[in-house]
Amino acid sequence: MRTVGVEEELLLVDPESGEPRALAAAVLARASRADPGQAVFEKELYGQMLEFATQPQAEMAELGEEIVRCRKEAGRLAGELGCAVAALASSPLPVSPSVSVNRRYRWMAEQYGIATREQLVCGCHVHVAVDSDEEGVAALDRIRPWLPVLLAISANSPFWQGGDTGYASYRSQVWQRWPSAGPTGLFRSAARYHRLVADMVATGVILDEGMVYFDARLARRYPTVEIRVADVCLRAETAVLVATLTRALVETAVREWRAGREPADHGVGLQRMAGWRAARSGLGGELLDPVTLRPRAARAVVGSLLAHTEEALAGSGDLAAVEEAVSRLLRHGTGADEQRRTRERRSGSLRDVVTECVHRTQD
Repeated sequence: MRTVGVEEELLLVDPESGEPRALAAAVLARASRADPGQAVFEKELYGQMLEFATQPQAEMAELGEEIVRCRKEAGRLAGELGCAVAALASSPLPVSPSVSVNRRYRWMAEQYGIATREQLVCGCHVHVAVDSDEEGVAALDRIRPWLPVLLAISANSPFWQGGDTGYASYRSQVWQRWPSAGPTGLFRSAARYHRLVADMVATGVILDEGMVYFDARLARRYPTVEIRVADVCLRAETAVLVATLTRALVETAVREWRAGREPADHGVGLQRMAGWRAARSGLGGELLDPVTLRPRAARAVVGSLLAHTEEALAGSGDLAAVEEAVSRLLRHGTGADEQRRTRERRSGSLRDVVTECVHRTQD
């Protein structure tokens, strides 16, 4: 069974005001003193963000337990410094991001100007093991049409700088400002993938291969494909759902490749529109059908995703758990839906939205 690892970016916030706080360096220092041999938590571009990475797991229940443990430990470390962590893909309250100090981040700030200063968003990255770069590229080519559905499931960023954006995932729109971000065309082979990446680095517009921010890419340091399209999920169980569906998509794609089935040749422009539709609507309206790229009810598109991956989910023993998790998600809504309901219930208070999300993060 393919192993899966998850990277989550969390927002550090003041537990009283709800405003983001630039305390990542202090939290990381405490984490290092507490457990010097473990590198669970990592520095991110902004001082208001804290990232953790799980170990590769074959069983989704164990992955879920590790995500919960990491969230709780992040909350404990932050609490020692008088702040809290929230699984929010964007800050509901106004914020001026503080760029972390190192050579790489200084280069980004100088190169991209205001785009760097406004990019405080938190994502969820899922790593799925593959046997080779060739297998990985075959998977990337075949999962492309389904990535917007994962974005819709994870949508958790409706607010930006103190106002409602009208989007379920505004993070994904902000993220598109990076010149290397977004959907890709078909690569067809590992050689063509690596040639494109080398050409992108050679332009000087990006610093290195690590700044290739495709929605899905070959990981630099691990034998995995890395799917980067999702918002960080408000609830840990949604993160597990996204990871489980991602593994099933990769497994299904590899089986299709081995059977000689060609990938759908949707153009990048249409793929970008499918991503925009998912960001705008989440699961509350229509998505573009991954096969026809025509509007269809989001619930029906999610049903198609389950049908597409059913054999892989059954083979890994995850089908029943995924069906149950999807049913709950469709009943209760995404993180974006929960945030908006909280704001309405709390008379428009975005501070209360953040406070509630702190509790949900570690629930």
